[in-house]
Amino acid sequence: MREYIKKLFIFAVLIFCSLPVCAESTPVIYIIDIKQEIDRTSQLYLLKGIKEANEMEADAILLHMNTYGGLVDAADSMRTVILYCDIPVSVFIDNNAASAGALISIACDKIFMRRGANIGAATVVNQTGSAMPDKYQSYMRSTMRSTAESHGRDTIIQGNDTIIKWKRDPLIAEAMVDELVVIPGLVDGEHVLTFTAEEAVKWGYCDGIEENIDDVIKALGYNDYKKVKFTASWVDSLKGFLMSPILQSILILIIIGGIYFELQTPGVGFPSIAAITAGILYFAPLYIEGLAENWEILLFFIGVLLLAVEIFVIPGFGVAGITGIILMVAGLILSLLANVTFDFEGVSAPDVTEATLTVMVGMVLSFVVMIWLTHRIGRKGLFHKVALTTDLEDAISVPAFHDMAGKEGVAATVLRPSGTVAIDGELFDAVSEGGFIEKGARIKVRRYENAQVYVYEIPAGAGKNE
Repeated sequence: MREYIKKLFIFAVLIFCSLPVCAESTPVIYIIDIKQEIDRTSQLYLLKGIKEANEMEADAILLHMNTYGGLVDAADSMRTVILYCDIPVSVFIDNNAASAGALISIACDKIFMRRGANIGAATVVNQTGSAMPDKYQSYMRSTMRSTAESHGRDTIIQGNDTIIKWKRDPLIAEAMVDELVVIPGLVDGEHVLTFTAEEAVKWGYCDGIEENIDDVIKALGYNDYKKVKFTASWVDSLKGFLMSPILQSILILIIIGGIYFELQTPGVGFPSIAAITAGILYFAPLYIEGLAENWEILLFFIGVLLLAVEIFVIPGFGVAGITGIILMVAGLILSLLANVTFDFEGVSAPDVTEATLTVMVGMVLSFVVMIWLTHRIGRKGLFHKVALTTDLEDAISVPAFHDMAGKEGVAATVLRPSGTVAIDGELFDAVSEGGFIEKGARIKVRRYENAQVYVYEIPAGAGKNE
């Protein structure tokens, strides 16, 4: 009997332990601030914030917004992430949601505004505030329309009539970009649309007017909740700073300029250190964020190697040099795009345009700076103290230089193509006219110009004066 009771007790314990435990958890509301210019930094903040919200299985995400706008491609990326987020995303416009901010707000499931806040004015402008050409406006109009359409529409049947009513009218979204759009009772086709809070409620672009975050959360239906706020680290801020288009153009300038000046001077010096450092700062944040893939970075370095081969090994400038430049440019541009290998489905036209402009601006600036520095070295100015400015023709017999054509000597340093040669026991600045020349190789002077000799390598086995 005792054994029977013992088995019954164990069975009851097992049954009890297998019963599901029902415990109500407090809803988590994840808050992300967007209170700055829409740029790479704010884009990174949003992406990381949504990732953390998913990891902690938050019940809702609330964007606390106050921005005058910013970069279109960053805003486009942010609105795409919001549209495809599994967690409901709402926005509280705490004063301003202009331009790119309006696009991001329209992508959210719910829009709440503080009394006195504004949303709209999404015309694409340049750095001076002037409107960009129509092809940019056309893309923005389409993006605004499609974002509004993504929230769906209701079909209303009234008698024999079927009425389609958008939850957010796409034409209103387009009117925030194009002043020519006419909506009776709202815009007259002469001004870009900007809503006040009251107007936004009336026309379906605001789900409620609230005064603070807690009021918004209660309006969403949460009374007992836990707020978790995204906190950016200094690493996130640094990555965003390094990924700004302006800084990326400057880094490209340093990379190209450093490579050029390193190829013009013997040994490894400051230009190569500057180029390597700039290369790391350019590619590292892009690689960490998953934009730059291994093959894209490799593409750039193969381009550098081909360019070096063209300069040092192959005389003239031909296929290797052109191919090297193409690969370098391709590597820099592709590293800025969110493509997966050769799949560009998720890459938008503005992304390609901005990436190309960023690289082209950096390369054009690098060539301008290289030309300027080349002319400045040895003159009065920044490089005056590091350049040889003594007039050698005043210190050394001019005829001795002019009569050097045909003389032989040896390369005192590597010539690639510049370096130093030894002739008759004296050292002279020299430029190779036949490509790379190793240290110790026999050379012959072809001519003298601008206080330096132009030489070529004497083939191995050739006799004296051949």
